[in-house]
Amino acid sequence: MKKVINRTSVVISVLLAMIIVGCSPNSGSNGALSSSVAERVYVAPGEQDEYYAFLSGGYSGNLTVYGLPSGRMFKEIPVFSQFPTSGYGYSEETKPMFETSHGFVPWDDAHHPDISQTNGELDGRWIFINGNNTPRIARISLSTFETEEIIEVPNSAGNHSSSFVTENTEYVVAGTRFSVPVPQRDMPIDEYKGNFKGALSFISVDPEHGHMDIKFQIIMPGFNYDLSHPGRGKSHGWMFFSTYNTEEANSLQEVNSSQNDKDFIAAINWKVIEEYVNNGGGTKMPAEYAHNVYDESTHMATSTMKKEVLTVNPIDIPGAIYFLPTPKSPHGCDVDPSGEYIIGSGKLSADLTVHSFDKMIAAIEAEKFDGDAYGIPILNYEDVLAGTVRSGGLGPLHTEFDGKGNAYTTFFISSEVVKWELGTWEVLDRQPTYYSVGHLMIPGGNSRKPFGKYVVAMNKITKDRYLPVGPEMEHSAQIYDISGDKMELLYDFPTHGEPHYAAGIPAELLAPKAKKFYKLEDNKHPYAVTTPNEVTIERKGNEVHISMATIRSHFTPDNIEGIKVGDKVYFHITNQEQDFDVPHGFAMIGQNSSELLIMPGQTKSSVWEPKKVGVWPFYCTDFCSALHQEMQGYIRVSPRNSSIALKWSLDGDELN
Repeated sequence: MKKVINRTSVVISVLLAMIIVGCSPNSGSNGALSSSVAERVYVAPGEQDEYYAFLSGGYSGNLTVYGLPSGRMFKEIPVFSQFPTSGYGYSEETKPMFETSHGFVPWDDAHHPDISQTNGELDGRWIFINGNNTPRIARISLSTFETEEIIEVPNSAGNHSSSFVTENTEYVVAGTRFSVPVPQRDMPIDEYKGNFKGALSFISVDPEHGHMDIKFQIIMPGFNYDLSHPGRGKSHGWMFFSTYNTEEANSLQEVNSSQNDKDFIAAINWKVIEEYVNNGGGTKMPAEYAHNVYDESTHMATSTMKKEVLTVNPIDIPGAIYFLPTPKSPHGCDVDPSGEYIIGSGKLSADLTVHSFDKMIAAIEAEKFDGDAYGIPILNYEDVLAGTVRSGGLGPLHTEFDGKGNAYTTFFISSEVVKWELGTWEVLDRQPTYYSVGHLMIPGGNSRKPFGKYVVAMNKITKDRYLPVGPEMEHSAQIYDISGDKMELLYDFPTHGEPHYAAGIPAELLAPKAKKFYKLEDNKHPYAVTTPNEVTIERKGNEVHISMATIRSHFTPDNIEGIKVGDKVYFHITNQEQDFDVPHGFAMIGQNSSELLIMPGQTKSSVWEPKKVGVWPFYCTDFCSALHQEMQGYIRVSPRNSSIALKWSLDGDELN
């Protein structure tokens, strides 16, 4: 006889089972039946996330934008890499963004984003990120979510301890990972010690427009400069950099640069150096580096090659720089919201070293030094030590803060996040990650005002967390609720590229500032057209410039004749929509670049060099209306020696 299962009896059975194992529907997080975890990350249709999270794209060269707590990816912002989705780096307007002293470099390794601040609090104007490979710093507008500026950093190699901003965005710093000859020259590598140098660059930020300029570079001993964070509050005016390879090894560094029991955190009094520079100090050094700026009014980028940089020798400025001994091969260098504690995370130390800013100042004033390194005073370890967090974890990397007196540190080898208390150094909680966590992020965690509701761990290894897709997986982020005494894992979500660090900000501070479209009347592009009647086609020798209009669901002009094999055809396309979220695409068959995606009110240009006689179509690549398929046109290409004149249609009428 077939048994009929009653739904009510099933529910009763489940509840009885929960009672037997000692839990109830509201008893905590020990399993799906007893937890409301899913509700805490679920964002219902039509609702929006609480936070924006900006994750570095690592070797993708870009920046990705996620919502928290949902983990949904909203956008990939192209920064250092060409991006065929939008035509960034392919369009004529954005190609200059990739110019460097090494030529056109359409890729980089993007590591550490940081959001602009005012009075130590996030202001949501810009986000900065470093290019690690070809040393560069980029500034992205947080109203358009587009890269507006990239400045190359000379005398640098492995631009790693970047980009971190001071508490009023006076400076973005860029510290070199690899020391190199400064200036560069041909010399034996085994003469590294004493001859190679590190450069710490302080890049000023215009408070109105955000434009960057290298104010000065500090030429430091030839260590590896790993990460940095600004002082804040009482320590505002100082910048702190972790260093390793104080041995100055140049080979087998996994062994030879791990000999010293302690390396250093470099404490830089940038206000003292700024005053020295403003009074005429420093030496101008020949250098070649590109400064690339995108103009929102013309929708065009320009590249300028600069020829010199102002350098500073630390021994010329007594009182500006000190070394804080820190065990062992420190990676993280983090400053708590009060500005009192500087945390050094030694990769080869199970414990965390916490330095005191007040003790550091007292030791400096008392001149309690333990020797020097290349003329830079070394403070005594015990004199600056605030405390030690004896965590028992392996491979500490990076620390963030919740603004409630607690700190959270990642441990790469033991794959966990450890919560501990500032002042007592007591470990309060630890939670596993899956797997090999690198950095973590609390929204506002690198500011005077963290928003301590969530922590996001960025993990390097993903095996068994998602469906397999071959031998390489996307990396993984995990979001934890930290609003209570104990951390609670809520959710996993895959992340694009290799996130090294992230920055987060409440949506209420950012969403209202987001630009919805570009006003046509403000478009100063030389080939912009505000109405279809303004379109033109002009031949200049073998160059043909087509100023084209696009709007749902039509290109003007849509039929063009008189193009010849060997011509260089420039399409300058203006999207005439004045409505939010209605971009138009443009693709031309045989074009050796990429499509364009043109935002409402924007003008973009692309080049096509026809190589074959024929009639070739172009079309819109972004579905924009019910008549999207009809949004197309044709170009007739004639032989090179043809005498056919340019002819095109405007609203169905043919023009010459």
